[in-house]
Amino acid sequence: MMVEIKVTGGELPQDEVDAYVAYIQHKYPDKRLSSLEIAVDGDDVGLTYHWEPVPFTRIRRVTGYLVGTLDRFNDAKRSEEADRIKHL
Repeated sequence: MMVEIKVTGGELPQDEVDAYVAYIQHKYPDKRLSSLEIAVDGDDVGLTYHWEPVPFTRIRRVTGYLVGTLDRFNDAKRSEEADRIKHL
C-alpha cells in the first residue's frame, strides 16, 4: 500500500510520520489511507487524510431475489427480468 505523505510548515523525523500513519490506520481499521497531509505549526500538528475509494457490487431485487449479477439465472428468469417494468 502506497500512501502519499506531504509535510508542510516544517520538518518531521520519519519515525514521527510513521507514528501518525500507524495512528490513523489503527483508528480506522476498515478504511485504506491514500494520502496524508501533515501541517506543522510550531508544537502543533494538523492532520488531513484521504481514503481510497471502496469498491462495491450493486445488489438489486429482481423477481423476489437479491442478486448482484444475472449470470446464474436460467433463460426463464432472464426473460422475466428483461420484460419487467423498470421504475426510475
